Amino acid sequence: MTDTTEPGRRRADARRNQRSLLDAAAAVFVASGVEAPVRDIAAAAGVGVGTVYRHFPTRADLVVAVYRHQVEACAEAGPVCLAEGPTPYAALTRWIDSFVDLLVTKHGLAAALRADSGQFDALHSYFVDRLVPVCADLLAAAAEAGEIRRDVDAYQLLRGVGNLCIGADSDPRYDARRLVGLLLAGLRSPD
Repeated sequence: MTDTTEPGRRRADARRNQRSLLDAAAAVFVASGVEAPVRDIAAAAGVGVGTVYRHFPTRADLVVAVYRHQVEACAEAGPVCLAEGPTPYAALTRWIDSFVDLLVTKHGLAAALRADSGQFDALHSYFVDRLVPVCADLLAAAAEAGEIRRDVDAYQLLRGVGNLCIGADSDPRYDARRLVGLLLAGLRSPD
């Protein structure tokens, strides 16, 4: 039997299926960590284990793909937050909340990639290159609206948020989101 599906449609379907697999893997990683069994990821995605391995031959491949997928989703969310937010500051806080979600999925990444520091370094560069400009745009809009100080640097803010999230997964008494909220409140214009 010949496949009569248009090549462009088949590629779009494959991309959509891969996105679904990556979304399922991210959810499993958040719930169970990056060492979660592949069968759990396959079950969450509604595919067989072989499908996961066909797309991602190693756990590191899967972890990197999930991380890249989530970085892209976070980057794409910035303009959406700005377009849909009632104010630029509200858009910034909503986007930072999604950034915190991304950081949660990052737990265990270093361990999964420990044998390949070059891959880890490249991934960090990708993270910075994609997200700092998005944050800078949100900060500029909020500053232009007079809602925050004008001297806030996007890289420093993301680094600060990242540092506030360290250890949040290992101490149930620590509320990183609350501290991130306090940090964002501190950006407000003094007048």
